Amino acid sequence: MLREVFSIFTCVAWVGFAIYLSPWMKDISHEVEAYNATTFQYPVPLSTHNEEHTRLVQNLQRSSGKWDSNHPRHRLLTALYGYTSYKDKNLAEVNRWRNLYKNVPKQQRTMLESTVHYTRKLNTIEHLLDTNNELARSIVDHGLWFYNISQSELDEFIKESESQKRSADKTSVSQGMKHFVRDWADEGHEEREQSFGCILKSLAQTSRTTDRPLRVLLPGSGLGRLAHEVDNLGGFDVTMNEWSTYMNLAYRYVSSRSIPNSVPFYPYIDWWSHHATTEDLQRSITFPNQVIRPSSVLLIEGDFTTVFAEHTGQYDILVTLFFIDTARNLVSYLETIHRLLRPGGRWVNLGPLLYGTAPFVQLSLDEIVALSESMGFEFQETDPTVGNITVPGLQVRGLDVAYGRNARGLNKNAYQAQYWEAVKR
Repeated sequence: MLREVFSIFTCVAWVGFAIYLSPWMKDISHEVEAYNATTFQYPVPLSTHNEEHTRLVQNLQRSSGKWDSNHPRHRLLTALYGYTSYKDKNLAEVNRWRNLYKNVPKQQRTMLESTVHYTRKLNTIEHLLDTNNELARSIVDHGLWFYNISQSELDEFIKESESQKRSADKTSVSQGMKHFVRDWADEGHEEREQSFGCILKSLAQTSRTTDRPLRVLLPGSGLGRLAHEVDNLGGFDVTMNEWSTYMNLAYRYVSSRSIPNSVPFYPYIDWWSHHATTEDLQRSITFPNQVIRPSSVLLIEGDFTTVFAEHTGQYDILVTLFFIDTARNLVSYLETIHRLLRPGGRWVNLGPLLYGTAPFVQLSLDEIVALSESMGFEFQETDPTVGNITVPGLQVRGLDVAYGRNARGLNKNAYQAQYWEAVKR
């Protein structure tokens, strides 16, 4: 959508970021491998938006593969069910809080009501849920349109799910909506600077030409802000990939917004811990603080290890941000990264090693480096300003990076994220 439409905050922030980059842009020959995009011949053309949409529609057909919880259409309907159930799920939680409040002795409740108006706080949260539910409903409506799914099909799916005691996923919906803050709100600016800065600096310094842009792939892209910031650097042909249908629905929605900061919601009302004031708990944010240009970045939905089966050797740079530890099988992730890069292609990583509930393998940092080197990666020396070397002898640097943080909250969730760049031999 219209790239020239920006919020004033974003303009000022990114001018400052450009000034921050300028000293390194003047002398980068000792830091960056020059990618010779003029001589390398890509195996096959990348997918276009129309081709990818055709593939997506075909994969969503019920006749495409076995109909079970792993089927793309089933997963999409499950996510739509989750967003549809936003208000019911959150009202149930508020009602639980009301019932817990009844356990407070009457004299104490009287004191609470006269001083902090606790019941009014509960009532206000119920009211604010209406605004969030409007957002959730808008995500559903846009998703039904984009994926060509009827309301009647969704209603039937919800009815069947409830008859089989399959509950809607409240957590995934909350995570998807809170990523509007991280990726597309002014309030997420500091968090984006921490996690995007070293990646964008490295890519900005990479030799490239506008007539033959370098191909960049970002798996686990969430709501896509980093992919679009890479695209804004110029000289890159950017593809993003995301498995989560909850994230993809939210991204498709934010991509459709044509007016900056036009969508309000209350991201913090579902968790009452770590708030300095009730006003902070109940505050609104707006998004998107930057309107997304149409067709500037290609989203390929699906499993990273399988959806790029025909893309072997097609990418010059592969960026993994808060991604590799999400793998069920980390070895498959590393093999896929290596396969998708062309010879001499570069892998840029930043993220923690926070493994999920049932990973097949859980590797320490030194084991990941050793395994990657055995596959044919050569780890490169990186900018010392990024952070300190984590393990002596390994070209990996650690830096504190916030994730999903409430800027005014009393807790400061952050990771010692690991940054590296490795070249495929």
